[in-house]
Amino acid sequence: MKRIAVALVALATLAACGGGHKTSYSTRGYLAPTQLYATGPIQRACLAQDRRGATSQKCGCIQAVADKELSGSEQRRGVKAFKDPHKLQVWRQSDRASDNAFWSTWKAFGESATRVCS
Repeated sequence: MKRIAVALVALATLAACGGGHKTSYSTRGYLAPTQLYATGPIQRACLAQDRRGATSQKCGCIQAVADKELSGSEQRRGVKAFKDPHKLQVWRQSDRASDNAFWSTWKAFGESATRVCS
């Protein structure tokens, strides 16, 4: 009986220490947010364009947001926008419903990525 009580206390203590937090300790002891990172088509296109400020960390964060907000086909279509930014303008002004839907989705994704990865 005593062993079970000790085991339950140990388990409760471990559970209280467990994850669920999106923060980590920096070297100065302050809490800092964890940076998102993923690899995929958006991340590779972001890095391939050699734009100023396009670091591996930032492009990986943008990919992580894309993984949460965009389907695979939307990500593949978005890669075309990295290669030719004028395509976004064409899609925005298009009369096709699918182009308008993509533009709305891409715009919302861009706002999220800016908020999360800046």
